[in-house]
Amino acid sequence: MNTPSDESPRAGSKDIRGRRMRRLGATLALVATYMAAEVIGGILSNSLALLADAGHMLADAGALGLALFAQWIARRPASPSRSFGYHRAEVLAALANGTLLVTIAVLVIVEALGRLLDPPDVRGGLMIAVASGGLAVNLAGLWLLREGRAESINVRGAWLHVLADTLGSLQTILAGALILTFGWRFADPVASMLIALLVIWSSWSLLRDAVSVLMECAPAHVDARAVLDAMSRLPGVETVHDLHIWSITSGFDSLSAHVRVAAGHEQGLLGEIRGLLQDRFGITHSTIQIEGPDFEDCRQDVGGGSAAVKR
Repeated sequence: MNTPSDESPRAGSKDIRGRRMRRLGATLALVATYMAAEVIGGILSNSLALLADAGHMLADAGALGLALFAQWIARRPASPSRSFGYHRAEVLAALANGTLLVTIAVLVIVEALGRLLDPPDVRGGLMIAVASGGLAVNLAGLWLLREGRAESINVRGAWLHVLADTLGSLQTILAGALILTFGWRFADPVASMLIALLVIWSSWSLLRDAVSVLMECAPAHVDARAVLDAMSRLPGVETVHDLHIWSITSGFDSLSAHVRVAAGHEQGLLGEIRGLLQDRFGITHSTIQIEGPDFEDCRQDVGGGSAAVKR
């Protein structure tokens, strides 16, 4: 008996996605509007930190646009050839955004190292003024994207872009203050490198989580050994094998397993297993194959699935 659960973990997700799309769109409009001001301000003030901040805003605009597109395409219905729909578009967008963040950060570090050897003259006052406006825009973006970042890896990627830019604006303001107060021209490239290192650090968890989903690893919040043990302890269960747990996208976890049962337990056990998975582990999409005592599987095990013997 091979029975998938009929409860959709994505029920009501269209309304949630709609709210996320509106917030992403509003943040994109804010970022794109102020990005031009930062470019002009960076050129006029000769500030690499400000131009780096503008570069982050350009990356933010691209990241937000990509996240918005991913949210839109993920709403498309499933089809026979794409039975899980387009949910992985969100994960691909998060991976692209994380990669873009690291690439920009590396380029900024390379340019900043060159400027450290020969720090240019920088107009600290203009630098502070423009960066302050950028800070206000980024804070507004963080507020707009605060909802959904914990549930959606795609929104988290966009939120991290804006967070990195927010911290970059703070670093730029500090660098401008040091230049105005003490004449420390090297503060500009140093601030740029600090921004870049912070971006790399903040992007690591995003890249790690996106790759984990694409590699179909067990979700970090689900203990696969605990699931295996709990299923094995149910009355009537003899062994659990070919157990696989993975995420389709954020908040959409799936499980499949083969369960060999003792005689007389074939009928009622499926409901118990599904109830256990949902109530204790939050897994609502499961496919369980019940194998009775007379079941013979002639295929060779090449999947590396987990196995446990009931104690």
